[in-house]
Amino acid sequence: MALSLQQQAKRRTERNRRRLKAVANGRLRLSVYRSDKNISAQIIDDANGVTVVAASSLEGGKGASGSNVEAAAKIGKLVAERAIEKGVTDVVFDRGGYIYHGRVKALADAAREAGLNF
Repeated sequence: MALSLQQQAKRRTERNRRRLKAVANGRLRLSVYRSDKNISAQIIDDANGVTVVAASSLEGGKGASGSNVEAAAKIGKLVAERAIEKGVTDVVFDRGGYIYHGRVKALADAAREAGLNF
């Protein structure tokens, strides 16, 4: 029986998370969530189950509202700056089953330029 698109996406996400857990070596996880209208990123400590840093295009006054590539780049830069303030420099990138293209790629590139290593 064929899987629906939602089931395929969920399966891909789970597969990626298992792979990330195997190669993380204790590093924190930079998780990306992309919707039609917004994008958000979190740095998560899976060992303790805590979100260390978060940034979203829903935050007011940051000039990063929207669902375009520029907004994603601003969120990537913002989450990287907040992580460096907390002393986090090395993370593993969790794209959450999204294809590494467009907004997800812009967020990752901006986070790397701002100082995160992954």
